[in-house]
Amino acid sequence: MSQACAENSTQNSTPASQSKPHLWGQRVSDLTETLLAMGVPEKKARYHSHQIFRWIYERKVSSYEEMTDISKLAREALAEKFDITPPLTVATAQTSIDGTRKFLFRLHDGNTVESVLIPANNGEADETTSRLTICISSQVGCAMGCKFCLTASMGLLRNLRVEEIVGQVLELSKAADITNIVFMGMGEPLHNLENVCRAVEILLSQYGMGFSKRKVTVSTSGLVPAIRKMNARLSRENRVNLAISLNGSFNEQREAVMPVNEAFPIEELLDACREFTLEPYRRITFEYVMMGGLNDTTEDAARVLKLLDGIPSKVNLIPYNPHPASPFRRSEDGDVETFKRFLLDRGVAAMVRHSRGRDILAACGQLKSAEDARAAVN
Repeated sequence: MSQACAENSTQNSTPASQSKPHLWGQRVSDLTETLLAMGVPEKKARYHSHQIFRWIYERKVSSYEEMTDISKLAREALAEKFDITPPLTVATAQTSIDGTRKFLFRLHDGNTVESVLIPANNGEADETTSRLTICISSQVGCAMGCKFCLTASMGLLRNLRVEEIVGQVLELSKAADITNIVFMGMGEPLHNLENVCRAVEILLSQYGMGFSKRKVTVSTSGLVPAIRKMNARLSRENRVNLAISLNGSFNEQREAVMPVNEAFPIEELLDACREFTLEPYRRITFEYVMMGGLNDTTEDAARVLKLLDGIPSKVNLIPYNPHPASPFRRSEDGDVETFKRFLLDRGVAAMVRHSRGRDILAACGQLKSAEDARAAVN
């Protein structure tokens, strides 16, 4: 994998069928500048921009005609400039026995991506377990080639556009009151860095979805240059959580399951993590998929402890979720518990992230479009 490819890709990011930019992909500042360029007075331009965002994200409208408190002239001008046709639609939805829901979205060009709605407590929310997380996609497919991930078998088809990323959240918010967002679905978020950062700005905007920056997490397989770019790109107001897919305790072991490690070894990755700007009491999350007989020994835990020295961190241990044709097996529960206890006893925050939605292939590493998943089984 070339460094140029690893840093960022815009491969087929805009399908030929799209003739103009989409309204859902615009920030408040973008809309204000557009209206100013149309000759709208500054005060009215800012007012209209805020109202448009409220119509989209609070009332979830999909036509200009519904924006009745915006002048007809402004609506007509915006219609000439921006598409407002929904950029994705729900093709299918599945519900797991544990309450997890997986959605297949069909995009404008016929491609599909999956998103997952994950309740905190088997779908039975109460005042202490009302967290409702959505896991969203950033690409159609993925170029990283991680050996344990079903999405990797698709390869990379293209990046998702801003409106396709935001649209997943917008559509799922019609079905439930979302509290947390994780960029851990299909694709490598930092391989689509600019679109992901713009989507984050919209999701956090007080005029957009209004999510707290503490409730949004962007995950990466370890694209070191992009981690540094993200660190520089996001303002303090938009500084969301960072998660790193570690999955190995030394380079040769990690390279066996994550080819990205050949370009950016663990030492370089952790240097970038040490440089990453964290606000007080914030930590970087390290995701560690535990595969039986590969990376789940006490010796591995000791190496992880040493690797994370000096980094404010927490470790999510994820027992491997098998999928069709996978060469790996799930770690034994006892090995997972021993690994966790080793880290906890030495002052590292560690928890086991129990799989959700395994019966509908909605768990970590199992996402893939429905058509391709059926082909993999057959």
